[in-house]
Amino acid sequence: MSEVTWTIGQLAARTGLPVKTVRYYSDVGLLPLAERSAGGHRRYRPEALDQLHLVQRLRALDTPISTLTQLASGERSLGDLITDEMGLVRSRLAELHWRQATLEALDNCSAQERLRRLEVLSRVQRLPEAQDRLAEAWARTIPASVTARLADAITAQAVPEPPANPTAEVVLAYAELHTLTMHPDFPVYWACPHVRDKASLYSELLDTSELAAGTVADGLPPQPGEALDHFSRACARSRGEDDTPGFRTFIGTQLHSTIPLFRRYWQHVATITAAPRPNLGITHCWLVEALATRHEAAPAPAR
Repeated sequence: MSEVTWTIGQLAARTGLPVKTVRYYSDVGLLPLAERSAGGHRRYRPEALDQLHLVQRLRALDTPISTLTQLASGERSLGDLITDEMGLVRSRLAELHWRQATLEALDNCSAQERLRRLEVLSRVQRLPEAQDRLAEAWARTIPASVTARLADAITAQAVPEPPANPTAEVVLAYAELHTLTMHPDFPVYWACPHVRDKASLYSELLDTSELAAGTVADGLPPQPGEALDHFSRACARSRGEDDTPGFRTFIGTQLHSTIPLFRRYWQHVATITAAPRPNLGITHCWLVEALATRHEAAPAPAR
């Protein structure tokens, strides 16, 4: 007994698809063709119906024809297709969430503020590129003599990953980071132009920020203490000077003028990350403010 085969019309009747659609799927290679009849008509084996059902269901999920062609040819498996499509959906959802939060940030503000926000937010709508630009800004800012380990530790906190489902406040904070890195004082401060051993200074500043983190987390105002003494001695050594009251007066005044800029930056970072502990930038600003406001206090003896 000869094998049962079906015509395009029979396949269409069994799936509810138009004959024209089934013919198109066949023409692009999505259906296995068994043979042609004596009259030249296409005939299909039963497995073509299973394949057509699969194509029909995947098309209902908006799967592109080009992807289905790869599936039919064996170039990709159904599992690979689903994994890849899930990745695309997540990416699109992230883009939509970001766009929604951007529009919300532009919605509830004055006309003048809306124009300012529009300019700022327009810079961060292509997230991978925006993230790369922020990382590059810090790569240019951190002195070349700082070790890769230290540079990575700083960048890990200074360049936060934008969340997949942000609020309007988070999107605006992320955009403001980019604006602040363009301020002329931004690279000058971190370049430490008067410091000879920048690598050692950066290392000590990281240690000092960690030392002050608990006090800052407790909400205490800038004040003298072990962390401040460590910070002041590190600044003095980096410049080849002694940690004297005069030095504290000088360095506190010199650094304090640019702290508002960096405090805004690190506060935006805190908004984005929602971390339970203060980041290294917040603690650094606290230490500078402690030095500037309490520089009349005599330094503790070096241990």
